[in-house]
Amino acid sequence: IPADEAEQIIHGISSFALYGFPESHAASFALIVYASAYLKAHHPAAFYCALLNAWPMGFYHPATIVKDAQRHGQSIRPVDVLRSKVHCTIEPDSSVRMGLKFVSELRRDAAEGLVRQRDKRSFTDLRDLQLRCGLRKDELATLAEMGALAGFGKRRRQALWQAASLETEGRGLVALLPEDSTPSPVPPMNALERTEADLRCSGLTTGPHPMAHHRAELRRRGVLPAASLCLNQDGKALKVAGLVISRQRPPTAKGMFFLTLEDETGLINIVITPDVFEKFRQVAISTAAMMVTGVLERKDGVTNVMARQLLPLDRLGGLVPSRDFR
Repeated sequence: IPADEAEQIIHGISSFALYGFPESHAASFALIVYASAYLKAHHPAAFYCALLNAWPMGFYHPATIVKDAQRHGQSIRPVDVLRSKVHCTIEPDSSVRMGLKFVSELRRDAAEGLVRQRDKRSFTDLRDLQLRCGLRKDELATLAEMGALAGFGKRRRQALWQAASLETEGRGLVALLPEDSTPSPVPPMNALERTEADLRCSGLTTGPHPMAHHRAELRRRGVLPAASLCLNQDGKALKVAGLVISRQRPPTAKGMFFLTLEDETGLINIVITPDVFEKFRQVAISTAAMMVTGVLERKDGVTNVMARQLLPLDRLGGLVPSRDFR
């Protein structure tokens, strides 16, 4: 092949390589986005159930997926030892039932054994559950604390109280005694305590979003919810707050740092310039919940908050771990 023709072939191959991969990459993702959007719009139960069952694959944490589902009208029901399978399932009324896989202290073989025993014969009470499944003390306590024993007609602390009275080591004569009906001497959990218990035991909650419990205080401090940002003008100074669900600092972004915050009404995009990042570095990279003072930026249908100040929300910081993606 003459040298000039060889150079022409090489040039053609190189030129295609410069756009061929990005083009096919974009086309592939466009198809995934289109199919996902169609499923979310027309078959939301299947869409959300599949996302939850695919975890840990995926960008968003299950806690965020559950709240997104609820904001879009999809019913999500909590873990229940009388109804939940290992994985999430779709119930006859199209609600999504959370699976036992999300109970933090529950062993996989214990969850599978529980489902097998229940399929043979429904559990009659808490003692029957423990006797037939051989659950460990920590497993039974976790199920009680997160409300998964509600099907037995027991509130969380009542279930905890009775679970503590069961013999969970071995199957001696004590295990055959009638269930202790002594009422719990401690008061029932309030709404915030139930949310905290859910997050401790499963990392997510089907009840109120953690931020909802603090909205009154945040409102007094002038903090706007995510859903209200679209009602404000570009360039307005404001405050927002939420749980950090992602952090990103792409190498190609010239030092820009990006956060996504979540509150009970939606997601908030936070853009942090290099100078602001250096000033608030520790808060930006490690705080699980924060308040951001900044300026609203609305452009081409995208709403961001350009950060000027980052402050940790200590009361929420220990509630859930930061969920990062870098």
